[in-house]
Amino acid sequence: MQFPDDDNGQMLKAMQDAGIDLTKSLDVDFFLVFEDQRDAESALEDMAGKDTDGELELNFNEELEKWELIVCINMVPDYEALVAKEVELNSFAAQFDGQSDGWGVMQHQEGDDEFMDDDDHDHDHHECSAHCNH
Repeated sequence: MQFPDDDNGQMLKAMQDAGIDLTKSLDVDFFLVFEDQRDAESALEDMAGKDTDGELELNFNEELEKWELIVCINMVPDYEALVAKEVELNSFAAQFDGQSDGWGVMQHQEGDDEFMDDDDHDHDHHECSAHCNH
């Protein structure tokens, strides 16, 4: 599979090289960041009211010193779909003075038992795009 030569394309290539099947749905985490806690909470409430497909999580990212809204969506990690979702979420975040901060995929997904071995306990590691700080 060929990918465009940009952050998203390189990320997908890295995932493919790691043995992740990109034709199957994965839980993809999209990161939206906000300077102000009230803005982040307003965005969370608004998105929760929209019946968004996916789980929402809000926390304070110490490293970025920003509030981070994580939108976890189960989707096939197709390049065009990822770019479209990132643009959509960036526009959404902008309404609350926030912005998109990339996306990531947990390395161990349900059904990915072949990636798990006794030496690998790094469950929280994300494969992230270059501008993502996780």
